[in-house]
Amino acid sequence: MRNRILQMIRKEFYQTLRDPRTRVLLFGPPLLQLILFGYAVNMDVKDIRTAWIDMDRTPESRELLAAFQGSRYFRITAAPGGGSKIQDLMNRGSVQAVLQILPGFSRDVKRGNAARVQILVDGTNSNTASIVSSYATQIVTAYAAKLNATGVPYVIPVLTAQSRIWFNPDLRSRVYFVPGVIVNIIALVTVMLTAMSIVREKEIGTMEQLMVTPIRPFELILGKLLPFALVGIVEVAVVIAAALLIFGIPIHGNLLLLFSCTVLFLLSTLGVGLFISTISQTQQQAMMSSFFFFMPALLLSGFAFPIRNMPNSVKYLTYLNPLRYFMKIVRDLFLKGAGIASLWRETIALALFGAAILVLSALRFHKKLD
Repeated sequence: MRNRILQMIRKEFYQTLRDPRTRVLLFGPPLLQLILFGYAVNMDVKDIRTAWIDMDRTPESRELLAAFQGSRYFRITAAPGGGSKIQDLMNRGSVQAVLQILPGFSRDVKRGNAARVQILVDGTNSNTASIVSSYATQIVTAYAAKLNATGVPYVIPVLTAQSRIWFNPDLRSRVYFVPGVIVNIIALVTVMLTAMSIVREKEIGTMEQLMVTPIRPFELILGKLLPFALVGIVEVAVVIAAALLIFGIPIHGNLLLLFSCTVLFLLSTLGVGLFISTISQTQQQAMMSSFFFFMPALLLSGFAFPIRNMPNSVKYLTYLNPLRYFMKIVRDLFLKGAGIASLWRETIALALFGAAILVLSALRFHKKLD
């Protein structure tokens, strides 16, 4: 039996590497996603194009201007003189924020009155607008604290908050996205390759030839699934190496736990690929069905959009998505260094979903063979 399975594995690797389309699927998605999410997709907010309007023109207002110019987040690119010019700059997208010092700013600061700074932010992208507003508020707050420290009775703000960011102190997007690429690559590659590999046997007429050999159905299933399980594990190792050596993203958790959870996740993706192979007659159908599964599963995994922000009905739907659990496991292992004590719920969910999906798909595949 072992020899028959090994022969099937050898045959599958040979067929996979020989087929140009399969080679593209094997190497294309990992490289593309690493490049995109490591370099191109960047949600870091910095070098914000800012217009500065000083209607007070005093040493205090110029000192606040120096604080913004000294920040790595803001770049003063315009100094319009009136409201119509502000509107024009915002409409053309020339600036993302406008900082306006109102008349009497210096007088209010010296008297201890509420000195106000108006911050106008382009809200086209709500996430970016929120971050820009927060950065500007922090600089104004720091300036106020500096005035208080020098004895100027400045009454704004009443409370000063000091924040410290854990796990990703520099707020780099790639630290958040690259670990999630592991989930995307495994899901896309293993589902698609598994489905297409089995359908290819049907399409070219070799499935009947396999069935007249001494190989049993469960040996055929193992011989088809194990190569792509190995491919998934190897690609996890490649992404981890790229995260460490190229992108400088350390993994704080246990590598053994990560690979163990990867195996559990592979049960689900291989099972889905096996199921798709039973409903597809051609490789094109298998590819389209794989994308039909992958895209909704990715969107509901929390990869780009937080699950907590989704409607309640959609939140409940995400509990049926294995990608949700593996995404949390991978990110918590990379960023937080979490252990099994924190991730046991997600690990059990992966094991249950994986076993159920793989067994049901294998039974359906076995029935189709019969």
